[in-house]
Formats: sequence, C-alpha cells, structure tokens
Amino acid sequence: DGELFLMTGPRARHIQITSVLGALLGSRFGLRDGPSDDGPGGWWILHEPEVHLVLDRQVVRPDLAGWRRERLPRLDADSHKFTLVPDWICEVLSPSTRSYDLLRKMPRYLAAGVRWAWIVDPEIKRVEVYRAVDGEPREWLDVVSFTDHAVAEIPPFDGASLDLGPCW
Repeated sequence: DGELFLMTGPRARHIQITSVLGALLGSRFGLRDGPSDDGPGGWWILHEPEVHLVLDRQVVRPDLAGWRRERLPRLDADSHKFTLVPDWICEVLSPSTRSYDLLRKMPRYLAAGVRWAWIVDPEIKRVEVYRAVDGEPREWLDVVSFTDHAVAEIPPFDGASLDLGPCW
C-alpha cells in the first residue's frame, strides 16, 4: 500500500530451501510447455519475482512464484515487473520475515487472486498447502501438509512426485 519495508537478506538455510524447491519444480514443471520424461511441464517457476498486485503500489517478492503457461504464454524479457497475479506462490518462513509473510503478504495474495500458496517452515520441516476459496469473505483453505522427507504430488503440481528430503 505504498509502504516500503527494508528487510535483511535471507540466511543460508532459507536460500538453500528456495533453491532446492525451485530446482525441483523447475525441472519437472517449468522447463517446457508440455509433458516430457522429467514431468508434465506447463508452468513458469521463478525465484523472487517482482509481483505488482496493484501496479507500482502493492509490490511483493514471493520466495518462489509460478504461472501456468496458458495464462502467461511467454515471459517479457525486457521487464522486471510481473503484473499478472501468479497462480501459485511459496514463502519460506524465517525468524525475520515470519510475521510479515503470514500476516501481511498472505492476505494480499488472497485479495489479489492467487489460487495456491505454500508456506514452508524450516524449523519443523513442513510444507503447508493452501488453496483460495471464493466466497464472502474469500479465504485460504488449508489443504494438506507434508513433513520431513515426504515424497508426494503436492498441489497444484500434479503429475510428478517431489522429494522434500533435499530441502532440509
């Protein structure tokens, strides 16, 4: 809402988790338009994109964000702004950003129309999956949680199992 927040950079553990998740998702879903031996494809998976929920007024940088390619057929190589709301976001909690991610960013994602969200809690080795539920008021539905070394298809990324073990 026009407020500027300065935050410290993420710690090594946070960077490692986002890097591993980005690589896992990117290799199975983000490298091509359609299916391959590696996975079903069909997504753009980006690390810390500048997402304009409200152009130049409400700007966020999720740790990871994804757009279905049918909604975002190609990336604009000359722009740093993403004005199309992502289909999915992922926030990795850290001591310095936990309350901001949960209390400020999650409601903004919901209000802007993000359909899916992952909250990754490194302290308890858990990925919580949320889906937006339309209605009045619009709200997040806690769909499922995965812990520790789970190997599973994690919504909205169906069609290929992800091994969470390397994240921790």
